[in-house]
Amino acid sequence: MRLDKYLKVARIIKRRTVANEACDASRIVVNGKPAKASYEVKAGDVIEVAFGSRAVRVRVLDVRESTKKADAAAMYEVISET
Repeated sequence: MRLDKYLKVARIIKRRTVANEACDASRIVVNGKPAKASYEVKAGDVIEVAFGSRAVRVRVLDVRESTKKADAAAMYEVISET
């Protein structure tokens, strides 16, 4: 699954267009490297998202095409928030 779509489906970022813009601005880092929106996400990847002055690091546990809002948090685990 594409990185921008994963961020939206997992509800880390609300809209896919916002996720795409964040990737273009190099605010998304996957496994220590800046990632493009087309990056193929797989289980075990570590994604770091910079939201202004704070950042969130998550580990991908599951990749699904769609999910309910209540089950979205089970797709990843938060490693750290700053």
